[in-house]
Amino acid sequence: MTRSTEDVDVDKPAAAVGEHDEERPARTLSGYWERFVWAASIAVALLVLKQVFLPFSAGNQFYLVIFLGLTLPLVFLCYRTYGSAKDPDNPGPLDWALAAIALIVGLYPVMPIGSGDFGGGFDAFLDRQGTLSTPDIVAGALLLVLVIEATRRTTGLVLPIVCLVFLAYSYYGGFLPPDWNIAHAGVDFSQIVNALYNDQSGFYGIPLDVAATYIVLFTIYGAVLSSFGAGKFFVDISFAAFRKSRTAPGRTAAMSGFLLGTVSGSGTATTVSLGAITWPVLRKAGYPKENAGGLLAASGIGAILSPPTLGAAAFIIAEYLETSYLTVLLWAIIPTVLYYLGIVFAVEADARRFGAKPVDVDTPPVGKLLLRGGYHFASLAIIVVFLAMDIPPFTAVVYATGVAALFALISQLVTGGSFLTWLRAVADSLAEGIRGALPVIAVCAAAGVITSTITKTGLGQELAAALVDAARALAPNETVILMLTVVFAAVAVSVLGLAVPVTASFIISWVVLGPALSDLGVEPAEVAMFIFYYAVLSEVTPPTALAAVAAAAITGGSVMKTMWQTWKYTLPAFLVPLAFVLTDNGSALLLQQGFVTVLWVTVVSALGVAALAVVTGGWLVGPARWPERVLCVPAALLLLYLQPLSIAIGVGFAVAAVAVHLLRRKTTSTEQEPDDATDEDRGDGAGGAAGDGGVRRQADERLG
Repeated sequence: MTRSTEDVDVDKPAAAVGEHDEERPARTLSGYWERFVWAASIAVALLVLKQVFLPFSAGNQFYLVIFLGLTLPLVFLCYRTYGSAKDPDNPGPLDWALAAIALIVGLYPVMPIGSGDFGGGFDAFLDRQGTLSTPDIVAGALLLVLVIEATRRTTGLVLPIVCLVFLAYSYYGGFLPPDWNIAHAGVDFSQIVNALYNDQSGFYGIPLDVAATYIVLFTIYGAVLSSFGAGKFFVDISFAAFRKSRTAPGRTAAMSGFLLGTVSGSGTATTVSLGAITWPVLRKAGYPKENAGGLLAASGIGAILSPPTLGAAAFIIAEYLETSYLTVLLWAIIPTVLYYLGIVFAVEADARRFGAKPVDVDTPPVGKLLLRGGYHFASLAIIVVFLAMDIPPFTAVVYATGVAALFALISQLVTGGSFLTWLRAVADSLAEGIRGALPVIAVCAAAGVITSTITKTGLGQELAAALVDAARALAPNETVILMLTVVFAAVAVSVLGLAVPVTASFIISWVVLGPALSDLGVEPAEVAMFIFYYAVLSEVTPPTALAAVAAAAITGGSVMKTMWQTWKYTLPAFLVPLAFVLTDNGSALLLQQGFVTVLWVTVVSALGVAALAVVTGGWLVGPARWPERVLCVPAALLLLYLQPLSIAIGVGFAVAAVAVHLLRRKTTSTEQEPDDATDEDRGDGAGGAAGDGGVRRQADERLG
């Protein structure tokens, strides 16, 4: 059967995104309200673009005040107070009142009206730092309430509750027993407001700075790509690249997920977009619902683990470590290769275990597709080239967005489109980019509550010390202490990520867990990437695994079984981060050492990933039984420890697994008559490709 991708709009994720994403679904505005929000969003987008080329002379904090003051009201207009969508789904009087108050108190610090203790402009406001007036405190307190409410509307209750707990700890710290290490004198409410409202560690700290200068521009870039059909092009080019083979559907899903991530920036949204078009192909190829769902979720989440875009937290890493975004991209290259290597191994194993069949997909040849839409790759290349030329990422992405829009204009004019249609699409993309960034903006502003509290009270160092002390209580050996601390930290980040968005999870983990790992000698780059990977992987971590839940909704498979299949595909991503913090050689995975060391560490890690694939995929040369799979468990773990002795022992286990496997197959082969040889023993022969009802499927059922 031949399938076509023409009738699927992969550039507009289904409603399932809103149901299963970590961010709440936005309103579907209509009429005047939609036009007002559209115009306001475009105005904010133009402000952001203006700041790139003509920054405010009053400084960056001045810009952040204006940015938050203009975007926070949009949250109350675009997101519901509670409940599900209604018709019409427009803001009510309460939403408009909150938006108006947010506009006033958000812009209060830069209002030139008034004098003395009220207003007086930005310089006068800064002069009152530490001694805020009563109007300052009232405005700051109102902004605090509104930021927490905006976060609740966009992400749910958990992060606001975390913020309230930190605020309570800051204010009531003096009531804690004095012998507790986390006890402190307590912070006066006016000083809490001062730290949040008139200090660079509060609302206007690094998280909001990153949202206002990096994230929002990349969101606009993704919206422009989506508006001009980049999503469909990326899926089509993936189908055309692999053509017709038993492994083509699985490979296509992985490649499409990687490319679509540059458009959506969300693991769950990418999963939904990807599943809308590739699930019918995977089903036709013979993939069970849960396995297909696991592959879709793993492919969707892989995009925000991979260059050239990564996730929003990658920009925060660059700011925290005071390094370039290009450097962060380079750190992610080898872990990305290992991640997709694990997916490829799993796809190859599944195609054989399930007796997958080739599926014809009606797409033009690769050459024709590149001629028609290859310019979508050009904008991605421009980002990388400009970063290599030491051009700031926010400038590089603006140029890339311009190039993408310009090529789209040329394409439309050549195919008979109009300039006005193109101009409206660009305007819609600017508005969509701002609206798409609103949840992240709210989260980044709320994160200032947490970082400010930790800065004021010293809580981060105390919690880090408690984590290390817990590890020391279990073992006296320094190596074991590091292992335990790393495991505790990985679990903590994963659990935190189940409840709060990735960006917030990274920020909280960085200020609380980062010092613990640094105190044990782990370098900042390794600490940051370790936390980043586990924060992102929370989207595929049971029992919530949002991306897996969305994939199960598309395929109709069991949610829990889909989660475990996702875990199978993503297992290398869970273990590789451990490798680059446990040993000195692990830093080579982040390109932190010489070429020779990087090369052999990469090869050894790839062997470890291959061993993991045998454990989870149940396939080596043929179906792998329990002895081979059991032997591959220590092989994988020891190979990823990246010390000479452990590597040698790990290789020994791997060789033993292969030997047992080959010996068993040889014994089985000699015991069977040639005419009775099964498809399972023929490997990739014609019978193996025959598909439904084959012996290979029966073997898989015996394997469970």
